[in-house]
Amino acid sequence: MTVASVSIARPLPQIADELGQSFAEYGFAIIRDHGIPQPLIDRAQAMAKAFFDLPEETKRAYHKPGGGGARGYTPFGTEKAKDAEVFDLKEFWHVGRTLTPGDPLEEFMPPNVWPGEIEGFRETFESLYREFELAGDRILRAIALHLGLAEDWFVPTVDQGNSVMRLLHYPPLPESAPAGAVRAAAHGDINTITLLLGAEEAGLELLTRQGEWLPVQPPEGALAVNIGDMLDRLTNSRLRSTTHRVVNPSGEAARRSRYSMPFFLHFRPDFVIETLDSCIDPESADAPPEPISSHEFLLQRLREINLA
Repeated sequence: MTVASVSIARPLPQIADELGQSFAEYGFAIIRDHGIPQPLIDRAQAMAKAFFDLPEETKRAYHKPGGGGARGYTPFGTEKAKDAEVFDLKEFWHVGRTLTPGDPLEEFMPPNVWPGEIEGFRETFESLYREFELAGDRILRAIALHLGLAEDWFVPTVDQGNSVMRLLHYPPLPESAPAGAVRAAAHGDINTITLLLGAEEAGLELLTRQGEWLPVQPPEGALAVNIGDMLDRLTNSRLRSTTHRVVNPSGEAARRSRYSMPFFLHFRPDFVIETLDSCIDPESADAPPEPISSHEFLLQRLREINLA
């Protein structure tokens, strides 16, 4: 068995178990035919590169200290993986959900920040955000079927969820990088599922049950999708949030930038993560994890990775 590569254009009942088994064993799957328009992806990638090419002082004007990195720009050398000794070799920009003024969820989701230097940036990334949600909905429907739930079980759990789209830039490897620093140190994702565009270039690796690092290399245009800690908790680790990393390249690749766009799909802030009955083993001596709201779980984890 290896990481499944699945077309979600196929009927969901036909692919649900193949997808679910890959998530159970590896925490990852490759998703083809995801429906996100390629021209939109191309435009978004060009705009992300244009932003990261801006002068450092221009980018830093969009950094919001104390905001937990939830919106706008996070400078190079800020984020650290949980338990890591040194920072990751990356900078990034976050786009969240756009709410109407007065929405009760405003207390959980700060307003977006938009760079004025790049025309069409807001419109492009709000469109991409919606497309990621549509693809995520279809993947969650397949997961629901695999778990023996109604196909639309996850729909209300992620409606108005606190999902975040990250535009990532790994610059050419600096000679001044601290010993042991990598582009993204070994970590698990906090959220429900992550949909990643731009993982074609070598570097992304997952940690198998056997303790070996396995490369994840989707074909051009496909998504690498992985289970986050919230869904792991909901399913009592039946679907695994797998440790993964982005290792430093060697040779010529070390002298060029790497870009990618993960979409961290989240439950609603008020959704209570309580283990599904079907995922509790009555023979097990281990009690399932305590129920917790997705917002409180998120805050706990952000504190652990130096973003809150």
